[in-house]
Amino acid sequence: MSIRHGLLALLARGPRYGYQLRVEFESSTGATWPLNIGQVYTTLSRLERDGLVAPGEQDEQGRVVYSITEAGRAELERWFETPVVHADRPRDELVVKLAMAVTAPGVDVRAVIRRQRTATMRRMQQLITAKRTGARTGEQSTAQRLVLDSLIFQAEAEQRWLDHCEALLTGSPPPDAPRETSQEER
Repeated sequence: MSIRHGLLALLARGPRYGYQLRVEFESSTGATWPLNIGQVYTTLSRLERDGLVAPGEQDEQGRVVYSITEAGRAELERWFETPVVHADRPRDELVVKLAMAVTAPGVDVRAVIRRQRTATMRRMQQLITAKRTGARTGEQSTAQRLVLDSLIFQAEAEQRWLDHCEALLTGSPPPDAPRETSQEER
């Protein structure tokens, strides 16, 4: 997740101060990625250092309002035009955990998988509830819906992968594995 580019996208809508950026970032992502106000100001300092934003005058309450620069707009455009590649994403802690569990002595890998499956299912249910609630109340933006859908799809994929891992450990065919056809069936 790029806080840097998220803030630039918000500033492309118009000048804002730090707390506004935090609130709008969380709102746009359906509050699924809480943002610490310190992260906002640290990121703004770096963006200013890199010439991508410029601080303006303080408002009547003493808050510094930031604006995106032309260089910031160019950076934002470059970000939107560049696909995210898998190598750009951080390591998946669950994959690392299971890979290590398989090789670590005394670890009940199936128990690790079961606990993760339960946690993932609980998270997926929370996401589905949030999506339904937002749709029912009409308080859900398209951006929030996209984020929730993405997280639900990721949880579903994680459940499938956990099923695959468990099947691999038990020696049974994974639930989604293609069945081999015999000579007579061909």
